[in-house]
Amino acid sequence: MDLVELQIFKTVAEQGGITRAAAALHRVQSNVTTRVKQLEERLGTKLFHRQGRRLVLSSEGKVLLDYAERMLRLSSEAQAALKGHAPHGLFKLGTLESTAATRLPPLLARYHRRYPAVRLELSTGTSGALVDRVLRGEIEAAFVAEPFSAKNLETRHAFTEELVLITPKSHPPVGSPADIDQRVILAFTTGCSYRRRLESWLGRASIVAERVMEYGSYHAIAACVAAGSGIAVVPKSVLRASGVEGQVAVHPLPPKVANARTMLVWRRGHASALLAALRQELA
Repeated sequence: MDLVELQIFKTVAEQGGITRAAAALHRVQSNVTTRVKQLEERLGTKLFHRQGRRLVLSSEGKVLLDYAERMLRLSSEAQAALKGHAPHGLFKLGTLESTAATRLPPLLARYHRRYPAVRLELSTGTSGALVDRVLRGEIEAAFVAEPFSAKNLETRHAFTEELVLITPKSHPPVGSPADIDQRVILAFTTGCSYRRRLESWLGRASIVAERVMEYGSYHAIAACVAAGSGIAVVPKSVLRASGVEGQVAVHPLPPKVANARTMLVWRRGHASALLAALRQELA
């Protein structure tokens, strides 16, 4: 495989067809078709399937696309390094929603000012989902919260969050799990590290939630807590940023539960100029 061939394959995958890919590459359609067929013959597998008027990647094509993106990025980085250029290109980064809302704006603003040629693609999810995406190579790195499985990952401490328990305003003070009279947990989907902290804290007191209601944002969680639907654990910084502190009762948690480290994680052995620049900004 040569880099031109991989670039043609990648463009066809992105454009969803030969005609649009040829236009994007400024090549004739027959040349693009020939290069894709030659690549498929050399690899002994179909890289695309036709769905109506579009070409979509086969399962083997999806695997190759991941490698193609990495090989093309490394080639670009190598040329830039030899020419003394700053990091540039597409940087796929994952993050917790709370981190994106409260911690990343100043960090990424500095990063953009220093490396304006980098195109940042930010996606959010739970810690578990983000770790899975990093290991599959779908994103290059992610900000996730402890606890999580660090197998096959390298990590760096990024931030420390203070978690608090929020309940309806009418709820009395909470000094221990036994003081909680509301047993419905409002949280993100399975894989949320903060949710696991709350469930573990309750579990050590032999208290099991009656039900877990899942939401996709902290605004929705806080609104439902205010409406009396349940309790939740959230970063204190999110309450300040979202302006919902006055709508709920905020209770401190024991330090072992409250102090949650946010880590930057990436695949073990992976290295790139884009990631190295971000790690430097964290330092």
